[in-house]
Amino acid sequence: MAWRRAKRRPFGQFGNGSRLEFSFVASARPSANDTAPHPALEAADYQALGEFRQAIRDFLAFSEGSARDQGVTSQQHQALLAIKAHLGAEPMSIGELAESLLIKNHSAVGLVARLVDRGLVSRRASAADRRRVLLELQPQGDDVLARISQNNLGRLAQSAKSLRRVLTTLKKLETVSAA
Repeated sequence: MAWRRAKRRPFGQFGNGSRLEFSFVASARPSANDTAPHPALEAADYQALGEFRQAIRDFLAFSEGSARDQGVTSQQHQALLAIKAHLGAEPMSIGELAESLLIKNHSAVGLVARLVDRGLVSRRASAADRRRVLLELQPQGDDVLARISQNNLGRLAQSAKSLRRVLTTLKKLETVSAA
């Protein structure tokens, strides 16, 4: 299995100046012929993975409920978050939003149209390239996102124990794999 070094990508910056970053590790999927030795997992490793999986599912369900409580769909919430978290030289484009949400460009166009109709997002042509449509949150979209994000961050804090356990397991596996 081929492992590449993790790329650190900034995900968001909060009003207090703190930043949230995630590291993504790109790797090849193991094939049926993969004979590379794998470190033996212990019962605690499986338990940590199971807890992490459950924590993710619980968080996603909670986040979807928070979005519904604010009158937006989960996908609209994800779009608002992606637009707000974008750190490019100019605002996020529709193409970048589609890439971020793993959806087709035409689906992103429809999603943005619904957000614009609700007064949550504005769109404008790029001055540098008139073919690019740039997106910015409107004050109402910023307010909706802030309320959902406050709820979600509180929920993540409650899941911290499970997250720490799986990180400990990952560090252990990383150390064994590197040896």
